Amino acid sequence: MGRGRVTRPATRPDVVMCPGGPMLLRGDHVVVDDDGVSHATTRPVSAVCRCGKSASKPWCDGTHKVLPPKLRP
Repeated sequence: MGRGRVTRPATRPDVVMCPGGPMLLRGDHVVVDDDGVSHATTRPVSAVCRCGKSASKPWCDGTHKVLPPKLRP
């Protein structure tokens, strides 16, 4: 019998920077906002605002989508 191939599950990074959009966090993280308040992630994937315009900071609310490209992160 020949040697079998071992297939490992693809690993996903904990942090993904979306061009022109939020930072995605996978798993358990703590985000500290501009006021120094800590916020624990509560979802499998959480989107953190990078444009500074979200009404629900530190979380992304999609506001970056309506900003002109030069104001996006």
